[in-house]
Amino acid sequence: MTNPTPEEVVGSLSLEQKAGLTSGADFWTSQEAPGVPSIMLTDGPHGVRKQQGGSDHLGLNASVPATCFPPAVALGSSFDAELLGRVGVALGEEARAESVGVLLGPGVNIKRSPLCGRNFEYLSEDPILSGVLGAALVNGLQSQGVGASVKHFAANNQETDRMRISADIDERPLREIYLRSFQRVVQDAAPWTVMCSYNRINGVFASQDPWLLTSVLREEWGYQGLVVSDWGAVVDRVASLTAGLDLEMPSSGGRTDAELVAAVGAGTLSETVLDTAAVRVVDMVQKAVAGADSSATYDAAAHHALAREAAAASMVLLKNDGVLPLSPDSSVAVIGHVAQAPRYQGAGSSQINPTRLDNALDEIRALSTLEVPFAAGYSEDGSSTPEQTAEAVAAASAAGTVLLFLGVPAAQESEGFDRDHLELPAQQLELLEAVLAVNARTVVVLSNGGVVRLSAFAERVPAILEGWLLGQAGGGATAQVLYGVVNPAGRLAETIPVRLEDTPAYGNFPGEHGHVRYGEGLLVGYRWYDARDMPVSFPFGHGLSYTTFEYSDMSAVADDAGITVSLTVTNTGGRDGADVVQVYTGLSDSSVARAPQELKGFAKVHLAVGASSSVVVQVRREDLAYWDTRISAWTVEGGPYTVSVGASSRDIRAEASVEVAGDEIRVPLSVDSTIGEVMAHPVAGPMIMAAVGGDGSGGILGDPSMLKMLESAPIGRMMGFPGSGVEPEQLAQLLAAANAE
Repeated sequence: MTNPTPEEVVGSLSLEQKAGLTSGADFWTSQEAPGVPSIMLTDGPHGVRKQQGGSDHLGLNASVPATCFPPAVALGSSFDAELLGRVGVALGEEARAESVGVLLGPGVNIKRSPLCGRNFEYLSEDPILSGVLGAALVNGLQSQGVGASVKHFAANNQETDRMRISADIDERPLREIYLRSFQRVVQDAAPWTVMCSYNRINGVFASQDPWLLTSVLREEWGYQGLVVSDWGAVVDRVASLTAGLDLEMPSSGGRTDAELVAAVGAGTLSETVLDTAAVRVVDMVQKAVAGADSSATYDAAAHHALAREAAAASMVLLKNDGVLPLSPDSSVAVIGHVAQAPRYQGAGSSQINPTRLDNALDEIRALSTLEVPFAAGYSEDGSSTPEQTAEAVAAASAAGTVLLFLGVPAAQESEGFDRDHLELPAQQLELLEAVLAVNARTVVVLSNGGVVRLSAFAERVPAILEGWLLGQAGGGATAQVLYGVVNPAGRLAETIPVRLEDTPAYGNFPGEHGHVRYGEGLLVGYRWYDARDMPVSFPFGHGLSYTTFEYSDMSAVADDAGITVSLTVTNTGGRDGADVVQVYTGLSDSSVARAPQELKGFAKVHLAVGASSSVVVQVRREDLAYWDTRISAWTVEGGPYTVSVGASSRDIRAEASVEVAGDEIRVPLSVDSTIGEVMAHPVAGPMIMAAVGGDGSGGILGDPSMLKMLESAPIGRMMGFPGSGVEPEQLAQLLAAANAE
């Protein structure tokens, strides 16, 4: 006997039971109904945050031990989809072992401003990078029979007033920047659930926006899964259900279920709309039940090793004047509280209770053949005392090399509020100056969930290692990179600016009176700095290695699928290592506003000393498209595209020009169309020219200088002028004939 379909299950339920299915039973579980068991949905993106015992009403109780993998801020810098796929598999194994049906992640929102307090949960400032890596995580997780919940849909780019703020965004940046990563994940990985965000988009709450949840997500992208609310995001349950939100979380205690029942009874909500949502809930539950395994376990040691591999692959060597890697017999002193008591994850709903926790100090001592002195230098909150500074200076003056660990305290960046600035704590910067005064050979190792300003000291230290938040195994990974056991291969997934005032959203972020204007438009992240030829501390895609790589034989070929970019990469240095080949495209003579270049593909290649590899990066044709607001559709503009291959957005190694065929579009003409638009039309242009004087020699359009002056004027107004040669009725007929062609 086959199991009943979701439609059959829902068809057997009462109105009240169907309404109940579309909201939670408590904080973390769905409601049950005849033939529909309850399942657990739980945080978080980089580990399984399952509460011990019964869940409390705020979801804040301690959670069971689980592997704390590096948060998204680190994983994004790996530029390694294969690695993120394996992390996703491990997350799925742990979720299944804990009887979790849906894990709430990954987060693929764009890092619009470096001040966003939740940037540690997001992958990048670039939508292609976020989408590719997000899809890899989802595919890995769901391969284990556990659902993903890609979040937060959409335009959730700040914590300030996050439950009410309206993200006011023009149509092109909304489509091309803020929705594109979600579209990639939805279409490449089919997540079981999509989580709507708290905020409003252009005045409409995401939880009750039919354009977002139905028109775009389902009708345009073909999404078949379930839409779940962020916890507490539902403002109007009936409006949300009608808009396309299927599951409200957490439970309202039955209050909003009753609202649905009453609305159906009053005729203001169609029962078929409720049925559709209930079917999606049953479908999700059935998939979770099919993937469940009560005997499932996982190898905690193997997952810790994977967490260490991921952490090492995500660290970015920003600068190195030859001081790194260290040798085991190097004389070193370790300074900085976080070297002994690591800050390894962000604060808020995604905090994981790790199965174990490495610290960098112990791991450095394990790799060194010499005694390694340590001085805290500052306290957990970033403050310091004269005694701590004196101890640190004494240790630094006696060492050959100082490993100075600096970072942003948890109290300064967390879910729930945004950062006030990009600075490291003043006491830590004072400590840096004191250490540099006695030992110029100082390596700065950073620990932070969002970028910090480095321009105050970057030129004066020989090496900087960006460590982000690295999860439970980050201490071991840090030691491995410092000593060259692992060759660093991380690349910046976000630009490090010279100062806050240079950042794209400065002056608009975080808005006021319930609105934030996305005034930078398309120029988010590196697009902004490139368009203004603005200096940065370290550019998007940047990251150093202990070896060197050479690019050769680059070619680019366009076809109906997009652009195929091929090249050879050779490890020309003295160590095995990995490089990230980045492919950017630009169209300098575009008819629409564009960034000078945009990331369209990448590949991580691992090479032994002296080895070469043929690398092929496929740029999808749809990724070349811009959103044409005239016809409300994606359009590939034809022309000679510059295809650039580089080791960062500002380290371009090879370029090629390739002709891309454009999409044929026909923009409907009206009396409000400009003279230039009409004259460029293949049908209307000749018609108008013939009407005003045969070959165009007569009327106001016959004079080239006059035509240039008037080309931006609406044709309906100009044709009414004396001497135009065209009467309004004749113009209307000509335009109608052109549109009919």
